[in-house]
Amino acid sequence: MPSDLPANLFGEIDPPQRLLMGPGPVNAHPRVLRAMSADMLGQFDPEMTGYMEQVMALCRPIFGTDNRWTMLVDGTARAGIEAALVSLVQPGDRMLVIDFGRFGLLLREIGERIGADVHMLSVPWGETVPLDQIADAIERIGPKVVACVHGDTSTTMAQPLDGLGELCRAAGALSYVDATATIGGMEIAADRWGVDVVTGGLQKCLGGPSGSSPITISDRAAEHIFARRHVEQGIARPDLADASGPRIASNYFDLAMVMDYWSDKRLNHHTEATTMLYGARECARVVLTEGLEARYARHAAAGRAVVAGTRAMGLTVFGDDACRMTNVTAIHIPSGVDGEAIRRRMREDFEIEIGTAFGPLAGKVWRIGAMGYNAMKHKVLITLGALEACLWAEGFACPPGAGVEAALKAWNG
Repeated sequence: MPSDLPANLFGEIDPPQRLLMGPGPVNAHPRVLRAMSADMLGQFDPEMTGYMEQVMALCRPIFGTDNRWTMLVDGTARAGIEAALVSLVQPGDRMLVIDFGRFGLLLREIGERIGADVHMLSVPWGETVPLDQIADAIERIGPKVVACVHGDTSTTMAQPLDGLGELCRAAGALSYVDATATIGGMEIAADRWGVDVVTGGLQKCLGGPSGSSPITISDRAAEHIFARRHVEQGIARPDLADASGPRIASNYFDLAMVMDYWSDKRLNHHTEATTMLYGARECARVVLTEGLEARYARHAAAGRAVVAGTRAMGLTVFGDDACRMTNVTAIHIPSGVDGEAIRRRMREDFEIEIGTAFGPLAGKVWRIGAMGYNAMKHKVLITLGALEACLWAEGFACPPGAGVEAALKAWNG
């Protein structure tokens, strides 16, 4: 052991057994963690490419699509977002962002970094954007790409998306949806919505670790992306001719090359993150074994329970009930209560993590998430019981036991 390094650097990682009830990440399903401990394979080993094909097939129903191009982008959920936008949007393109929270602002920033002419259709945090306003903005702006978040955990609102794809196609625009926070917990209906590209992440409702971003791409969007194909020189092949469109600005996030990697062409674009692929495969198997409708119902029950329980404790829930995400709930911090003191007590006394907030909601709300492996009745009840105890300890008197009782009633319907 080098003498100039602290001894604690050589200890094994032994994190506390903490219940993660914030907006994500959440505790990974044990089956996923076990799958990720399997042995490595070469990236083009027939067993490995077989697992890749299985992942594509398993992810399609979760996205609500028959799209051929349904696969993984290596990296966190943001890797999928950036890959989608840098591959769809060209410098100078008009891009319309439907904005109702922090992650709409992220879409704007990525678009601006690409060099797009970004236009925002924004509403106050806690609301969503009506479809008629979206239609008016598309007609007025004439975008090449329309980008939207499905569920924005910063505001805990879910944007209704039925009809969005039809509006975009009628205007000749491509559409992108960031479903990081909702995939596996709320219905994702890429084909019914008619949207072109949808991306997600494992670390929320899918019950896995961060590090892989599922993506689905329509044939229409794939054609647009392949029109920008420029294979890097060191792996160029006669059967993969460059296209005439402008080269995608990122090599790593170039979806034309990523799709060729996942196709039978097996372009050697990158080395697949093997253990993350194992994890993504197991996430999908867990979801589909439970059944999509049953899983969505479980997340809805968890969301109802959190809302009912916190209201019974005398707390106020943030945002519009009509468009609330089922898996994350924002709760106003009561006047006179130190929000961070509550979070600290939850963590130190109960080993439970709940979330803070960003932007205009910073210091004003807590966020409680019940997602994936944590969207369970007992975990919701334990969290609400701990919150009540911490509120009492910080001088906020709430009706004893009322939160747990109301949550239990709401869960059971």
